[in-house]
Amino acid sequence: MENALYMTATLIVAVVAGVATALALRPIRAARQADRLAREQRDFHRQREQLEAKFIEKASATGKPRGLRWTDVEFDDDVVYARDRHTGSLKALVAIEVSFEAIEGGGMEEVEAVSNIRAATAEFLYEAGRWKTEGRVYFNLAPSATVKYLSSDLELVAEEHAVTRL
Repeated sequence: MENALYMTATLIVAVVAGVATALALRPIRAARQADRLAREQRDFHRQREQLEAKFIEKASATGKPRGLRWTDVEFDDDVVYARDRHTGSLKALVAIEVSFEAIEGGGMEEVEAVSNIRAATAEFLYEAGRWKTEGRVYFNLAPSATVKYLSSDLELVAEEHAVTRL
């Protein structure tokens, strides 16, 4: 009987110690995650010009929208960061405005709306310690709307708004 009492007491002490340790480490884990996010955001801004050029190259090579050639892309300064719920990887989402022209023989030459500027969101990925892009674009969605639309796959992490310069 004494042995069972001793084992129960030991188990209770171990559980309480485990819970206390987990609670004590929570702020340390949060601080590390914040530091990692700040480093990843800094890296994005350092590489942004090259990433934007690579985005245009890859997105325009997809052939989407069909029958149109990408002629110009304007990137917004604001950035929305979201984490993929399945892989844990970080994504940077940036609002863009895209201009197109019809490709001769592509079936879009007579469509008036071809010259309309299209609003969209460009996606950038942080994987294996570096930023990259696959040219993924979400047409007709702002970055925050993209996160909401893909809420089963993405969770909002941070939003950076450009400082208005006078």
